[in-house]
Amino acid sequence: MRAFLALLLLLASFSVTAAGAVSSAPLFAATLFDLDDKPVNFASYKGKPMIVNFWARWCGPCRVEIPELVEIQTKYKARGLEVVGLNIESSAAPVRDFSKAYDVNYTVLLTREKGIDLMRELGNTKAGLPFTVVVNRRGEIVKTKLGAMKKAELESASAAALR
Repeated sequence: MRAFLALLLLLASFSVTAAGAVSSAPLFAATLFDLDDKPVNFASYKGKPMIVNFWARWCGPCRVEIPELVEIQTKYKARGLEVVGLNIESSAAPVRDFSKAYDVNYTVLLTREKGIDLMRELGNTKAGLPFTVVVNRRGEIVKTKLGAMKKAELESASAAALR
């Protein structure tokens, strides 16, 4: 019985869910930092379909997911989709170097000390990484996922954002 409950908890934490009950307001209210340490008001992204991915350099599943996010950005950029990586670290220089080494072609912003709280406000009660939030053009969160997304999941997320 314990093993069954553990399996259910594991599956629940890694499933893609509809997130209509979660408000995007905290995301659009956030002031984050670009890789040159300049503040960025996330409200400037309002109206854009997005895949917002919380990550860190030390997170193994995050590293596995990055090439898939790069591919999605390349494939759907012309249709208006924005992939935005929200790194939870504090220092821009190592994140900038890491992003170059991994050929990241999408916007990366630092959340600094606000990252864990922001993830929790967006439905990630465990504050685990990676955590992805899919936002449509109306600014509504349409899907979330705790854990790395596979290619098929990212394709589905892209379609949901672009609807």
